[in-house]
Amino acid sequence: MSAAADTTPHIPVLIRPLIAAVSPISGVWLDGTFGNGGYARALLEAGAETVIGVDRDPLAFEMAAHWVPAYGDRIVLVQGVFSKLDDYARDLDGVVLDLGVSSMQLDQAERGFSFMKDGPLDMRMSQDGRSAADICNQTEEADLADIIYLYGEERASRRIAKAIVAARPLDSTLALAKVVEGCLPRAKPGQSHPATRTFQALRIAVNNEYGELAEGLMAAERALKPGGKLAVVTFHSVEDRMVKRFFQLRSGGAANANRYAPETEQVTPAWQVDKRKAIGPDAQELAENPRARSAKLRVAIRTDAAAAPIDPRDLGMPMTKTKGRK
Repeated sequence: MSAAADTTPHIPVLIRPLIAAVSPISGVWLDGTFGNGGYARALLEAGAETVIGVDRDPLAFEMAAHWVPAYGDRIVLVQGVFSKLDDYARDLDGVVLDLGVSSMQLDQAERGFSFMKDGPLDMRMSQDGRSAADICNQTEEADLADIIYLYGEERASRRIAKAIVAARPLDSTLALAKVVEGCLPRAKPGQSHPATRTFQALRIAVNNEYGELAEGLMAAERALKPGGKLAVVTFHSVEDRMVKRFFQLRSGGAANANRYAPETEQVTPAWQVDKRKAIGPDAQELAENPRARSAKLRVAIRTDAAAAPIDPRDLGMPMTKTKGRK
């Protein structure tokens, strides 16, 4: 059944190369980052019999209420996190993860994700738990600097953390952005906003995004049937490194990182990985969707080898002291 005509301001990143890379598409797929539903709809139109849409943000399902009924029982919505996707379904034919923050979240000032619009310093995708304001106002300066450095790759993290502590309490996005701007040189034309890396770091910390990614990759390995496909779209180097490393380790293609350490035990490959580089946006996509400029797509196919756990640190996952690394 075709969906009723509908247009949305959100353009799914790398959707054309993703659909091409995982075709032919059939059976049951899980979209672990449902968002605006762009990937789910594309999968259904490309041949998936059923798509299970998972999102931690209840707003995603409210916004989809006007078009989801057109697909009948071909689409199933689950409020939850993709790190537990194997709790929602097994023997899947495919899993798709788009790790970018949703446009619906960025566009709503009250969600607190954007430094371009004034709103409460929130950033909670699930709309519950610890907020960005809590982290800014309650975290010790050294730990806050670690978060900004490790999760945002911001070299001026210590200077920014010191300024945030001095400006406490902070409760709005523009107030935080102003503090960060005061610590860094003015951005030149074409450069990102000075607060970009700090806001990224806080969003990742609030939503435990790296932990979710590590657990989600392992959950996909448990949930996919032999021949099932996993497609992951990342938006910055740390995420892409974690995905790349996971596929290397679990496909038997990773060299021993430390030549003084014991050799890693050889495992039966759980994934068949395309040896080419990650897929990025082409000129057409960059013209249509500037959000795609840093996006990378990696795809792998599940073998019949048993699933196995993996230490997130082996994926190069940044670990703050609050996450247990001393």
